[in-house]
Amino acid sequence: MSMHTPFPFLSRRDLLQRSTCGFGWLAFTGLCAEAAAAEQNPTAVKPSHFAPRAKRVIFLAMRGAPSQMDLFDYKPKLQQVADKPSEVQGRKFVGSSWSFKQHGQSGQWISELMPHLTKHADDLCVIKSMRTDDATHTAGFVQLHTGSARFVRPSIGSWVLYGLGSVNENLPGFITISPTLQFGGVQNYGCAFLPAVYQGTPITDLVRANEGIENITNRALPREVQRKQLDLVQSLNRQAVQRNPENSQLESVIQSYELAFRMQVELPKVMDFATETKATRDLYGIDNPACDKFARQCLLARRLAESGVRFIEVMDEDWDHHFNLTEDLPRRCRAVDQPIAALLADLKQRDLLKDTLVVWGGEFGRTPDNDRPNGRNHNNTAFTMWMAGGGVRPGLSYGETDDFSYKVVSNEVHIHDLHATILHLLGLDHKKLTYRHAGRDFRLTDVYGRVVKDIVA
Repeated sequence: MSMHTPFPFLSRRDLLQRSTCGFGWLAFTGLCAEAAAAEQNPTAVKPSHFAPRAKRVIFLAMRGAPSQMDLFDYKPKLQQVADKPSEVQGRKFVGSSWSFKQHGQSGQWISELMPHLTKHADDLCVIKSMRTDDATHTAGFVQLHTGSARFVRPSIGSWVLYGLGSVNENLPGFITISPTLQFGGVQNYGCAFLPAVYQGTPITDLVRANEGIENITNRALPREVQRKQLDLVQSLNRQAVQRNPENSQLESVIQSYELAFRMQVELPKVMDFATETKATRDLYGIDNPACDKFARQCLLARRLAESGVRFIEVMDEDWDHHFNLTEDLPRRCRAVDQPIAALLADLKQRDLLKDTLVVWGGEFGRTPDNDRPNGRNHNNTAFTMWMAGGGVRPGLSYGETDDFSYKVVSNEVHIHDLHATILHLLGLDHKKLTYRHAGRDFRLTDVYGRVVKDIVA
């Protein structure tokens, strides 16, 4: 960090240009404290449309499209046709290399690749009849996050923060951990036309222990001097707001700077695992080479949820298995299985699972056949996601696919339906959660979507 940049979150260019007016240093009038007191906080807690079942969401995003027939959608007939030509020219059926068993009182079919998760079978609501509109990774992943595969739209986390506000004024209400830099990148946690204050805050590299987060610590100036400098910049911004009140982005800049200042104290505390017991660290698999990275992400997710963050995304990549399936899929499962099971157990024993909605899944699924002998192609017509806690029916297997998990045959759930249901569990009516932009009212589900009431407890 440059010694000439006293604010870690303001560059010199920010100080000169993003203050949005050219009055210079003499423009500071001492009235900024009164103006700050009069401001309305756009991220303040807002009432839901009706009583919520969930207060927060932890979205476990598996970028690359996990193979449903190797994990949760058991297809014994697929084994019978393995290596035989499929209906698609040039492809052969690929049988699953892993055994399935029924687990828990609910009898959920789960692959041997997820041994830790099987202990939570009765907490899972497994949706086997998912469908989306596009079988390309970027479009599918963006639609999973924003509802649209073609246009720039706000992410679901931004919509949730816009609709409900943030419980903790010292932390962002929407945080994404280790987001992908590809396949839509910032668009997956962006706010599009919503005010900038609702954009997700990325933690791009989860650093360890007390190191904090990049650019959150200012070593050039003490905190009280930083506060004076920020007051000056904010006074210039507020004068700009008075001259241009219709520009909501100016107000968002003001709020973002204030939040960044408060985060310097709060966020490093949340990211410090020193207060966690060895038993908890071992439960998640921290320091286990097979799953350490994702374990730290899941533990941080729990700590953020405890601290009042409204929407938390945890990203894992490399689930795109066109070939080398038998080696790469077990490796990915080992990376996430223990941490996810630990997250569910930890939330439950802290009495947080009942009002925390945990969502797991990728942008689409895989085909039962392939043009290579050891892999699977993209399949947007049938895939599996699961949810737990937060008001969903536990131990439920919902929807069915055909004998090979190629297409949905009953209780189809489109991505728009999933989004409508998540909002419903949070106490939000997806048809009423709208934002006026470019002459029309926009919503996460556009003109589509239905609440899947059968999966609501």
